[in-house]
Amino acid sequence: MRLTSVLMMAAKYVVPKNYRYGTSRPWTAAARLRNPPGRTRNKVFVEPIADQDWTVLKGDMVSILAGKDKGKQGKVVQVFRRRNWVIVEGLNTHHRTIGKTADYHGFRIASEAPILVRDVALIEPLDKNPTEVVWRYTEEGSRVRVSVRTGRIINKPVVERRDGIVTEGWNDCPKDTSKEDALEKTYVPSLKTLEEEVMEKLGIVENRRHRRSYWY
Repeated sequence: MRLTSVLMMAAKYVVPKNYRYGTSRPWTAAARLRNPPGRTRNKVFVEPIADQDWTVLKGDMVSILAGKDKGKQGKVVQVFRRRNWVIVEGLNTHHRTIGKTADYHGFRIASEAPILVRDVALIEPLDKNPTEVVWRYTEEGSRVRVSVRTGRIINKPVVERRDGIVTEGWNDCPKDTSKEDALEKTYVPSLKTLEEEVMEKLGIVENRRHRRSYWY
């Protein structure tokens, strides 16, 4: 990936007014294709859900409550809080044809369509049945999800990073940098230039100074 692409991703993207969110990130080409400059799309009204009240997370096992896959269970692979959507792996799929030309019929692929978060329910880990959940605090002060039906705590799912590493299960190796070494302060900031710091460390004394220069 080019450096310019990385910098563009790192920069804060300013979403235009009346922007209609979808399954693509706003700065991607697919999103720009659906929201071209100068085009006004119909406003979509979304039920506001605060971030602290969101109970379905990526990696959760959920049950479908409505639609053609009602009663089936699957794993949440994506969450879109701007539209109250979740995508469940292998469920609510639709087929589309890609690669079709005048000489080739193309081929059909299946892709998951988003589902409203109100149409899914978390699965109780012990009995594998859907249940409503609420946020509660433990005696230690930790905020956890609690099943309304059974009162049991439903832990947050363990999600792998893009490189396949699970942070919670990571074990340090002998060549890994320890926490103490990473937090050790080995640099003392100063107002001196790099050359002045090197000269001071080597014991070089230089009394000459550059003449002042003016831009006008």
